[in-house]
Amino acid sequence: MLKNYIRVTVRNLFKNSVYSFINITGLAVGIVCCILILLWVNDEVSYDKFLPKYNKLAQVWINAEFDGKINSWTSVPLPTYEAMKTADTKIKNSCVTGWGSSHLLTLGEKRITNDGYWVSEEFLEMFEFPMAYGDPSTVLDEPSSIVLTESFAKSLFGDEDPLDKIIRLDDEADVKVTGILKDVPSNSSFEFEYLIPWKLREQLNPWVRENKDNWGNNSFQVFIELDQSDDLMTIENNVKDMLVEHSEPGFMRYLFLHPVEKWRLYSNFENGVATGGRSDYVQLFTVIALLIIAIACINFMNLATARSERRAREVGIRKSVGSGRGQLIAQFIGESVFISLISYVVAILLSLLLLPFYNNLVEKELFIDFTSPLFWIFTAIVILVTGIISGSYPAFYLSSFRPAKVLKGKVTLGKNASTPRQVLVILQFGVSIILIIGTIVIIQQIKMAKDRALGYDQEKLISIDKTGELSDNYDALKTELLQSGAVAGVTVSNSKITSISSNNFLGWPGKPDDLNVIFTTITTEYDYCQTMGIEVLMGRDFSKDFKSDTAAIIINKAGLDLMGLEDPIGTQLDLWGSKRELIGVVDNVLMGSVYSEVKPLFMIIDDWGGSITVRLSGDIQNSLATVKSIFEKHNPAYPFEYDFVDVDYQKKFTTINMTSRLANLFAILTIFITGLGLFGLAAYTAEQRTKEIGIRKVLGASVGGLIQLMSYDFSKLVIISFLLSSPLAWYLLNSYLERYPLRTEIMWWIFPLTGLIALIFAIAIVSTQALKAATANPVKSLRNE
Repeated sequence: MLKNYIRVTVRNLFKNSVYSFINITGLAVGIVCCILILLWVNDEVSYDKFLPKYNKLAQVWINAEFDGKINSWTSVPLPTYEAMKTADTKIKNSCVTGWGSSHLLTLGEKRITNDGYWVSEEFLEMFEFPMAYGDPSTVLDEPSSIVLTESFAKSLFGDEDPLDKIIRLDDEADVKVTGILKDVPSNSSFEFEYLIPWKLREQLNPWVRENKDNWGNNSFQVFIELDQSDDLMTIENNVKDMLVEHSEPGFMRYLFLHPVEKWRLYSNFENGVATGGRSDYVQLFTVIALLIIAIACINFMNLATARSERRAREVGIRKSVGSGRGQLIAQFIGESVFISLISYVVAILLSLLLLPFYNNLVEKELFIDFTSPLFWIFTAIVILVTGIISGSYPAFYLSSFRPAKVLKGKVTLGKNASTPRQVLVILQFGVSIILIIGTIVIIQQIKMAKDRALGYDQEKLISIDKTGELSDNYDALKTELLQSGAVAGVTVSNSKITSISSNNFLGWPGKPDDLNVIFTTITTEYDYCQTMGIEVLMGRDFSKDFKSDTAAIIINKAGLDLMGLEDPIGTQLDLWGSKRELIGVVDNVLMGSVYSEVKPLFMIIDDWGGSITVRLSGDIQNSLATVKSIFEKHNPAYPFEYDFVDVDYQKKFTTINMTSRLANLFAILTIFITGLGLFGLAAYTAEQRTKEIGIRKVLGASVGGLIQLMSYDFSKLVIISFLLSSPLAWYLLNSYLERYPLRTEIMWWIFPLTGLIALIFAIAIVSTQALKAATANPVKSLRNE
């Protein structure tokens, strides 16, 4: 019996090769989309799961009440690190880390800058990153030690044994290699090539030592290890008030614990509550994957039921010789599972072929793990579920034919026989229309953000980290750069103009006592506005002509709007317990999120500078060569490395650009699958109406009229689909855009435009088959009448 079923299945596949190709191709493309999306989804949800103590680790966050709401952030005071060890007996351990930064490592003539972390000695005991050599409980005990990853050790030492070798760190301290870590997995929240002891940072940086007992400086990352994973809420309740006694009057801060399993997916907080993050994209693309494979299954159902007449006699004969309905259902579902198997094999081959391109698109290193049991479980589920879903309706439909009727002649399908197919076509086009509208709206959202006024001029602007001897040699460096003619301006600040590294409170006359607003803080020197191209709206910029400017302050327009000062210049503002004279108001500068309003900002002259910004003049390549030679002269230990500010700014669009690219890709593939199914259905419809078309031609119908006649039914389905899917698309996109404080409007014209595109697409496909039928010789089609 099984052998007979297989023979019949293979025979039908070859006999109806065009429809078999459409079914297999449609399912294969649908499965490819599903595989690629789920590879991305699996990578996202697998972040940090390689950590042995995954369920027992958490980061200490702060909820602070200001700006009329609860704000959440990851930086906490340094004393929190030690305080956590004794705050609750259920806290097994705690550690403190930096934020990840680039350092210079020198070995002989070899100089390499790469990213690493300052970490306290408990870090490896808590996180247990797999080690190739060394004891995690002791490798970071000595201040003058360093732990390297295997690949980084290879780049420094080649095949030589790196253990106990001496490396020069930032040209100011010698460190000894005490351990080698296996390379950090790509799905890790921590990305580093080496770890340096926190004790060494305390020795080298007076600022860190000064903040060991300072509860007012939120600049550090602190993590804890729980005794049991279910203790999180209990511990949080016990430690949340730790900062209350150290808070400023009217400014309340509370600690809370953010578990490691939520770091990647739930990083967005609104009014103190986690509201999502990358989890939104995971959910979005999971739904898209399911919809795409559902559309592929719909194609199979449509073509199988549409061609039911061709197999009606087969059903009748099998029933007349004793086959039960259950056997027929098993046969037809078995056929669809077989087609699903072939499609899956094709899909795997296509996925392997497309993975390099896809990895480049999503900026990951995804791969199909054929050794994983989960892969084979997934394979079985996809083949069986896809096959059963695709074949269920045709199987039950075909097996319901009565043998007495079908063996007398053609089976009568009834006037409502095409209704299920029409419903499925409407569903297909509905999904396609939603994806097209979504893609257009996402593109508009990106355009809106990119069209925002920056408040400064990015042209020929580069940023360089202030490293090594640049702090001591900055004045001489700046003078020589300006004299060289290769630059139009030089300045130093505590952060790049594309990011915010510091926030502080500021007081002003008339400020309500219960109003606490946090200001973006820029510490700089005299030529900041000139170099950046920032417009001074009121008053003046900092100037060396005024010695008092070292105690002056400048705010931006957002800050002025908040304060509501009618005559601001000369106003005394309160900063850190002292008065500063307001000397200028500058235009708003977009430094933070491109989807948020520019925050109030103040600038002061102070030496927190970590970033040097240079505006080049003349030919960029020649100017860079000159700037490089001058930097290497004043900072010979460090290689000259820089970033173009406009390139740095574009990184702000990484996530939404990725979303847009994926949405575009899968919208196109969805339309392709839908079009493939529509092509098969149109071809079959044209085949079924061959004699009708022949009669109409004999009676004088034109080719154009016949094409219009055949296109009408499908056009009606597309219009219905558009009317049903448009409100749903509007609702879903409104919900999606709510995550952005600044968002584009969903323009009304997008909907009719998308409907028109879908209609033209459907008519174009149907017309190819209609034209073929309409131009056929009517003599051949009517020969048997």
